[in-house]
Formats: sequence, structure tokens, C-alpha cells
Amino acid sequence: MRLIQIRVGNEAEDEVMAVLDEENIEHIAAAERDESDAIILYFPLPDGAVEKVMDRLYDAGLDEDAFTIITDIQSATTPTFDELESQYTQGPDDEVGLSHATLRANAREVTPGRAMFVTFAALSAIVAAAGLMLDSAIVIVGAMVISPFAGSALSASVGAVIGDYPSILDSIKSQLLGLVVAVTAATAAAAVFRWGYLVPPNLAIQNISQVSAFSIPIVLTYVIAIFAGAAGALALATDLDVSLAGVAVAAAIVPAAAAVGIGVVWREPTVIFGATVLLLMNLLLINLSAYVSLTLFGYRASPSKRLSEYVSVDARTIGYAVVGAVVAVALLGAIVSTYQYLAFVETTNHNVEDVLTQQRYDELELIDVRTDYGAQLIRKGDSDTVSIVVGRTSDREYASLSATLQRAIAEDTLREVTVEVQFTDYQRTGPAAAQSSLGVGRTSGYRAV
Repeated sequence: MRLIQIRVGNEAEDEVMAVLDEENIEHIAAAERDESDAIILYFPLPDGAVEKVMDRLYDAGLDEDAFTIITDIQSATTPTFDELESQYTQGPDDEVGLSHATLRANAREVTPGRAMFVTFAALSAIVAAAGLMLDSAIVIVGAMVISPFAGSALSASVGAVIGDYPSILDSIKSQLLGLVVAVTAATAAAAVFRWGYLVPPNLAIQNISQVSAFSIPIVLTYVIAIFAGAAGALALATDLDVSLAGVAVAAAIVPAAAAVGIGVVWREPTVIFGATVLLLMNLLLINLSAYVSLTLFGYRASPSKRLSEYVSVDARTIGYAVVGAVVAVALLGAIVSTYQYLAFVETTNHNVEDVLTQQRYDELELIDVRTDYGAQLIRKGDSDTVSIVVGRTSDREYASLSATLQRAIAEDTLREVTVEVQFTDYQRTGPAAAQSSLGVGRTSGYRAV
């Protein structure tokens, strides 16, 4: 919130007072000590109200060069301040909650300096890599908390909606730098974990649930990125705290970057490829959703200068352009491959459900369906593997189930598919049973190509 102190001359005093009364703003007026008829007005405002109220005062006759001080304050208590805060946190009708300058300042406040940005990007990636290897969601959340990516990921959208080209360029540079630093740090950490024998060197990382979750681009992971970007934009454009939204932004970036580094050390192309696609798509969706949210909130660009005025043609600019072109091509490939994968997943889930709802499989319960990502794109001649886990309460064998599922899936896709079925056996005792028995779980599996 802000404390406004302005000097109002006698000629504009009535009009300025009328505006404050119309806006329901409590104020204090103090006369100057000299012989002038001017007064000094003091009144607190929410951040989002400053630009609108000042514009109204100028329209009412206040001199735009009048002595004015606007300072940050921690709290204010007036009979009407809560109402003002509620109004301008939501944003006034058909108006923007914050001025362009304040919005730009908010974005810069959550972006640390370059040295600290690099340091925290590396530290968050290392912690995230450890969390993935430990299969610990709590440790991964800790990595998100120290991540510095919120400001850099949102600054481009802020710059785009207000026409601030330097902010756009600086944000793009920061995001590219952050990705390189995070992946490099995660790779170094994973190398220490593996070759320092902190974990078994031959550990099957693709079977670790957290690594798998952040190396397969599924719809729910993209939902995180979309709403994280929107929440971050909303927080920047209001008086709300950006740090909580920043954790959500980091959730879409840091674990995926760590998964890329782990995949590099373990030489798992499917993990590298899947995590890279997830990382790039999340960055794209965060930027787009933040831009759309700010646009819907009422911000519009009014650039007074062209982009070319901020760009100089030199070796550094050419380097950034080349890197940007590479990232753009990678994003395009990520979009295409993600669409193909999601279509494949939808077909697989639908066909598995159709098979298991047949009467002959009434005793089976579907527990999980997992699909490999991009195997055919990475290793020529490989087939995509669909792993299906089902539960059963009897000793009945379903020797042909994997083949039945493989045929059903292959009928609706052009991809070569390998189906693995794992059975989880358990006992079920009803309440009317005379005595209880202890069941021993066992698993068995079949594979069909």
C-alpha cells in the first residue's frame, strides 16, 4: 500500500476534495506554515488505486507538477480502507489494478540479481535432483521454495502486455540462462550421486515414481504450468503475495530440469527426451497463460518505441538469436510430439478400459496404466511399452490377457506397441466370514509384442 502526500493550491482545493469524497477516500489536510493558501493532503491507498486516483485528481485540476510524495507503508487504518483494498485487489471495472510502472516493478522485485539468480537456480536443481532420487515429494517441494524462476518466467509476459521490450529480452535471456544452469547443476549432482556410490550405479531410474512423473508429459503436468502462470500474473497485478504462486511456477520447471540431468548421467534417452519436452512445454505454457491472464485483466501494450530500438546487431545478439531459434525449433518439436503422445495415451486408456470391462475379466481390477514416452523417436526399431497393473482375488490365470490388450491397442494406433501386464494378487474376506485369514501378496506378469 502507498501513502500519498500532495500539495494542493487554493484554486484546485474544492475539486480535489470532491474527487476524494467521490472515491470514498479518508484524508487529512494540513495547512502550510507560510502565508500561502495551499494545503498538504495525506491519504493511504492500495497499490492498485494509485494510478486511477491520481489521474482523476489531475483531471480535476491538480497540477501534474505539484509537489507529490508516494511512499510504501506497512499498514493503514481508516474507516473505508478495507473497502478500497477489496475493490482494487480485484481490480476496478474495466480498469487495470496497477499502473504499468508498478507492475514492472513488482516483476523485478521477485527477480534476484544475475549472480543470485544463477546461484539459486543451481541450488534448487541440486535439491530437486536429490528429491527425485530419494523419491521424496517433500524434498522436491523444498527445491521449489528456493527456486528463483518465478520472476524471470513472468517478466516476459509483463513486458509483452505493457510494451516494455527490454523486460521481454531480459526475461528471455534469464530463462535460457536458468535452464542451462539448472540442467548443468542437476547433471553434476546426479554424477556425484551415481559415481560417488550414494545410490546404486545401476539403479533403474525410470522405475522411480518421481523421476517417471517428471519425465512423461501428461496433461495434468501441463495443468500445473497453465494455472501457475495465471496465478503468478494475478499476484503481480494485485496486492497479493507472489511467492506462493512462485512455488507453483517452480513446480513446473525445477523437477523437470533435474530429471533431464539425471537422465544424462544414467544415459536414459527416454528420460532425457521426455523431461526436456515437459520442461520446454511448461515454460511455454507459463509464459502464455501469464500473458493471457494479464490481457484479460485489462492490460494493453502502448509502446512508444519499436523493438528494433532496443536491439543492437553484435556477436552477443547473434548468439542469443541462434539460441532462441534452437529453442523455438525445440518447442515446435515438443508441441508436435506431445500431441502425438497424448493421443496415444488417450487411445491406450480407452482400449484398455474396453478390454477389461468385458465379462470374462469381471474379476480383474485396473490399478495402473503407464506408457513409455518417445521410444520410437529415440531408438529406431524400438516399440512403445505399455505397462498395465491389474489386481485379482483368485488364482485364475489370464495367459492371453497381454496379447488381447496388445491387439486392442495396436488396432487404433500406427505405433508398434509392447504390452506388459502385471498381476497383483490379494485376498478379500467379507464381514460374515467365520474367521479371518492372512493373505500373502504375490505378483506375476506376462508380456506380448
